[in-house]
Amino acid sequence: MSTQGYEDELRSERCHVAGLYARLDTERARVKGRHNAALRGPIDAENRGTLVDRDAEVRALAREVNRLEVADNGLCFGRLDALSGEQSYIGRIGIFDEENEFEPLLLDWRAPASRAFYVATAASPEGMRRRRQFHGRGRQVVDFTDEVLGRPDGADDDGRGDSALLAAVNAPRGEGMRDIVATIQAEQDRIIRLDHPGVLVIEGGPGTGKTVVALHRVAYLLYTQRERMERHGVLVVGPNPAFLNHIGRVLPSLGESDVVFMTTGDLVPGLRVTAEDTPEAARLKGSLKILDVIAAAIADRQRLPEDPLPIELSDATVRIDAETAEWAREEARASGLPHNEARAVFREIVTYVLTERAITRIGRGWLTRQDGQAWEELRADLVAELADNDAFAAALGDLWPILTPETLLAQLYTSPERLRAAGADQALLRADGDAWTVSDVPLLDELVDLLGPDPSAEQAAARERKAEAEAEAAYAAGVLDLMVGRADHMDDDDHLFATDLLYAEDLAERFVERDTRELAERAAADRGWTYRHVVVDEAQELSEMDWRVLMRRCPDRSFTVVGDLAQRRSAAGATSWDTMFEPYVPGRWVYRSLSVNYRTPAEIMTVAAALLAEFAPGVDAPESVRACGVLPWSRRVSTDQMGSAIEEFIRDEAGREGTSIVIGPAGMPGTVAASETKGLEFDAVLVVEPERILADGPRGAAELYVALTRATQRLGVLHHGPLPRALAGLDETGTSAPSAQEPDLRQLSPESSLAAGLS
Repeated sequence: MSTQGYEDELRSERCHVAGLYARLDTERARVKGRHNAALRGPIDAENRGTLVDRDAEVRALAREVNRLEVADNGLCFGRLDALSGEQSYIGRIGIFDEENEFEPLLLDWRAPASRAFYVATAASPEGMRRRRQFHGRGRQVVDFTDEVLGRPDGADDDGRGDSALLAAVNAPRGEGMRDIVATIQAEQDRIIRLDHPGVLVIEGGPGTGKTVVALHRVAYLLYTQRERMERHGVLVVGPNPAFLNHIGRVLPSLGESDVVFMTTGDLVPGLRVTAEDTPEAARLKGSLKILDVIAAAIADRQRLPEDPLPIELSDATVRIDAETAEWAREEARASGLPHNEARAVFREIVTYVLTERAITRIGRGWLTRQDGQAWEELRADLVAELADNDAFAAALGDLWPILTPETLLAQLYTSPERLRAAGADQALLRADGDAWTVSDVPLLDELVDLLGPDPSAEQAAARERKAEAEAEAAYAAGVLDLMVGRADHMDDDDHLFATDLLYAEDLAERFVERDTRELAERAAADRGWTYRHVVVDEAQELSEMDWRVLMRRCPDRSFTVVGDLAQRRSAAGATSWDTMFEPYVPGRWVYRSLSVNYRTPAEIMTVAAALLAEFAPGVDAPESVRACGVLPWSRRVSTDQMGSAIEEFIRDEAGREGTSIVIGPAGMPGTVAASETKGLEFDAVLVVEPERILADGPRGAAELYVALTRATQRLGVLHHGPLPRALAGLDETGTSAPSAQEPDLRQLSPESSLAAGLS
């Protein structure tokens, strides 16, 4: 294409995109008008459902307004030219011409017709002749690049594609992950659109885009299965709050807000994680064998009395002996009810035995079983007396106590005797039983079901709700009385009073506080909430017990699982995907891998790959698509020089565009632990004392691998002792290498010819 032809095309495309923005503005104004009208609209006083309907309409319109707002950023990013001559524009949302039989003016990137934009290649053009990519700034199209399809030699390409890709992957990182709707590559698109109802495992090394692919898959599923998914929402589980904050903008930028973000430590609402387990304790708690320990710990609290427990009644003293308690315990356990609910069975049996004994003693000489009515009347009196008997209540509390998950676990952890009785390893012993760890969360969640609710607490709450409702109704009745008790009402018989239109209960009902929280807020606060789909990132760190919790949260077993077994640091984490998923979804989980690294330059990946080869020799490092021209460096410093060397790095990077971080051994001042940077990316990374990180065994090797692969441009290493052997190739001078020749991306595989997102 000649320069003049290119400029003419650019003007035409700018005009077309401007027209799309005009339609977007019109539609946004229309929806905002409907939203405002719905907020101000009248409510039918005779129809209780009106308020609910109005609230649903307001929420739906608010979501649509938000969808149209986020579409403003990069509304249209490409065009497809079919062999038939038809042209299709691709963008963040779909826009249709209502006056022309809803002719599509802009295709949503998730629509089936948009698929060719991401997967068409020279060898497999998918019926397309040309793919055009727009590069914009705000609403303005700055330029475009064309890729002619169906010609393996790339004839007629404009030669701009390589520079566009390099600009995308070399751009300085800002705060938070960005969406990649304009630059999804073929292997990623196949995963995003995969039609699989069970568990999808996406494995890839650092920088392969697995996280952002999983998030775009969520957006795709919400687009294609919105009716099924939107009422229950989607759960996204990440390794730490920093990671969730990093990825938290991607789905809202795609117009999706019914998503809950959590760490595994947040899965029990209201629980605060304040401590960290030793690797051995984490391994023990993460194994399914801990279920036997939990069951034994509960059984240990269902006791038999060593000596008979006397219960003094008005006319007799009875005793709870071991035989009675054992019968009651067997019946309660056989009921299959959770511990707290089974307590009613235990109490019923003990009560029956005690009242039988008391009746026999009290009625000796004057009462027999043939006197059925008198016998039962006396029993009823005794049952009532036992209900108020402090000694009986204390005995029940000792033999079959009401337990909460927190109480049971805290008392187990602080007692060597209880641990022995439950068959637990003494490695679980700790001084502060209430200092919860991430590994405690699945155990506490399990105990919610094993123990069940406290019936007495639930009954008290129900009585309180009933009393509040009665008080509201009484107040409403008083209001109505005031309205009809006026002395100046009409004297004729045709007057109409408020009580002729509604009852006091109806008036009270209208002022009942309703839950107006958004779906994500309600779901996060409700332990019993179930989701239609769950995304789990850094899934290699989750234990068998963690997966039990998540499977309960998603009865449909619809998961997108993202991980890299080579980066596992948790002793309780996955060693194979099959072990984790086959028990829950036999034959219903599939595996996909990503092998191209878009984050880490080849210079840095060479160093990381040497480390990977040492601790995971069977794992191939992902292939970097680019070189940055800057060699990673190392510098040996004394202990006294370490602080000033770190400060020097921070000062140097402060004057550069982009982000930076200092990663060091856990607990080292001025550094961040590698485990806290999982899934994150920075333009520049300084790794401090890698020999100390590596000294933590296999876990340390995985953490050092994570630390080395966070950088997108520059990597430096400060060390006090000798460098680990795998890092011996670092440039000890600390100087940058000459700029490397930019790689010709057409030499790469066809599937890596489009820019991809970052994980």
